Amino acid sequence: MSTVILVRHGRSTANADGVLAGRTPGIELDETGREQAERTGRRLGAVPLVGVVSSPLERCRQTANAILAHQTGSPTAPTETALTECDYGDWQGRKIADLAKEDLWTVVQRHPAAAVFPGGESLAAMQARAVAAVRRHHAAFQATHGSAAVWAVVSHGDLIKSILADALGLHLDLFQRIHVHPASVSIVRYTTTSPEVLAMNTDAGDLSWLREQASEARVGGGAGPGHAHASGDS
Repeated sequence: MSTVILVRHGRSTANADGVLAGRTPGIELDETGREQAERTGRRLGAVPLVGVVSSPLERCRQTANAILAHQTGSPTAPTETALTECDYGDWQGRKIADLAKEDLWTVVQRHPAAAVFPGGESLAAMQARAVAAVRRHHAAFQATHGSAAVWAVVSHGDLIKSILADALGLHLDLFQRIHVHPASVSIVRYTTTSPEVLAMNTDAGDLSWLREQASEARVGGGAGPGHAHASGDS
């Protein structure tokens, strides 16, 4: 098994302006986003990462670079097109406030598994490619670095929500119940049996406990970080 840290990029200029950036080139972090990325980089500095895989879009690469700046090893940060933003098609570049008036908005919010963006892709297709990419990189990092490998993905809100929904065993129609804030950290461990979601949408807290890796889910819930071999509630 390996553990993946899912990081959403810091706040972008489009986020601040209320615009659905999508894959529009040239969208970078604003000042707040840079501060958020730096904070997350410092936080992840307590965890020796074997690699950082990033969406190719600028705001994600900037966030990935902030993470790498606090790593003492020499992890690389290759880009992965399968982890790029959803193709919102004709919605790209439009104001969120205007999109909320579209009939499709209700579908996106209530039945996202049925949502297909005009001129773009479906949310189901987005989830399929994102989950496949994470599992592919999980297998590669584990094969190279062993079962204790911890690595990071820097991507986008909807993608990370869809990956978390898959790990939780939730239907895509429920993924809007998950929140993923800018520069937040979510953590999934992929075991031989099923994924384990260790944290979601966190923006503070010590992560050094990730240096310890338990072999499987603890019977009875376990004793928590620092007690990797404990099991049961008695």
